[in-house]
Amino acid sequence: MSPATSQPLPTLSRPLAELHVIEFEGLGPGPLAGWMMAQFGARVTLLSRPGGNPMAQSLGGAGSNPLHQGKLRRELDLKSPAGRQDALTLVAQADALIEGNRPGVMERLGLGPADCAAVNPRLVYGRMTGWGQDGPLAQAAGHDLNYVALSGMMALGTHPGERPMVPPTVLGDAGGALSLAFGLVSGVLAARSSGQGRVVDAAILDTVAMLGTLALWIRGGGQLDGPEPSPFHDSPFYDVYRCADGRHLTVGALEPAFYAELLRRLGLDDVEAHAQYDRSTWPALKARLTALFANQPRDHWVALLEGSDACFAPVLEVAEVLQHPHLLSRGLFRVDEAGRIRAEMAPRFGPLA
Repeated sequence: MSPATSQPLPTLSRPLAELHVIEFEGLGPGPLAGWMMAQFGARVTLLSRPGGNPMAQSLGGAGSNPLHQGKLRRELDLKSPAGRQDALTLVAQADALIEGNRPGVMERLGLGPADCAAVNPRLVYGRMTGWGQDGPLAQAAGHDLNYVALSGMMALGTHPGERPMVPPTVLGDAGGALSLAFGLVSGVLAARSSGQGRVVDAAILDTVAMLGTLALWIRGGGQLDGPEPSPFHDSPFYDVYRCADGRHLTVGALEPAFYAELLRRLGLDDVEAHAQYDRSTWPALKARLTALFANQPRDHWVALLEGSDACFAPVLEVAEVLQHPHLLSRGLFRVDEAGRIRAEMAPRFGPLA
C-alpha cells in the first residue's frame, strides 16, 4: 500500500478553530490531548525544552513525532527569566494550558496556576498526571499500567485464577488524554460566559475509575467479580477463541436474539437458545466451541459470521487493519510518509441537515 499524506480536515470538522492552547512539552497523554485538540482546529503552541524530549525519541524512534502534527512549536528555556517571561506572554493570550509535570514543578518554575492567573484570569489550566494533584501518591512516579491496576479495573478484566494481562497504553494514557481535552473544552465554555478560569485536575487514575462506571454497575448486579460464573469471563458466548491457523476471533452474543443467531450459523441446532444463562451448561458448551473454532482457520469463520448479528469480529494484527473492508471503507487507517500506520481522528462531524 502506497504511503498517504494526511489532508486537512474540512471546516465542519474543526469545531475548536477559535481555541488557543499553550502546551508545555511532556510525554504521553498531555501531548495526545493537545494533538486531539489541534486536529479539531485548535491553535496549539507547543513549548519545547532545549534539545527536545529524549524519552519521546526513545519510545517513538527517530523521525518526526506524530503528536506534534498541527502544532506550532517553539523552544523555550523555562528555567531562565527570559524563557519564563516569554511563556507568560503566550499564556496571557491563550484560552487553555496543558502541562504534565509532577505536582509543584510548574509552581517552582513560576508558571503555576496563580502565576498564570495573574496575567490571564480566564485561563483554563489543564494538569495531566497519573495519580492526581493531591493524595499520598501524588509525588510518586507511575505509568499507565500502574494507574489501571490501582483503579480496580485491571482486576475486573482478569479471568479468575489467571495473571492480569498488561493492557496497551490506551485505557490509561489515552483515556486520560480524552478526559483532559474534555475538561479543557468544558472549562473554556464556562470561562467565556463567566470570565473565570479554573484548574482541570485530569488524573489518569480518576479517569480510569470513572470510565469503569459501566463495569461497576454490572458488578453491582452480580455479573462481574462475584461468586457466580460471569457472562464476561466464563460464558461460551462472550470470549476469544483460537482458530486452526493460530489466529483468534471474538464472539460477544450477550443478548438472546444474537445468541440464537450464533448457534444457527454454527449449526448447533441441538443447543437450546432459551437456556443461554443456565450457567451449569457453560463449561461443556465452551469446550465444544473451543474445539469447533480450532477446527478451521480464522478466515473460514470470518466468511461464516462477519456482518451477521452473531456479534463476531476477528482479532486483527495491526498490519491487517489496512486491508479489512470495513476499515478501508471508513478510511480509518493510513500509512504516513515514514511508512508508519496512523489512525484518523475521531469522532467525526457531519452536517445536521
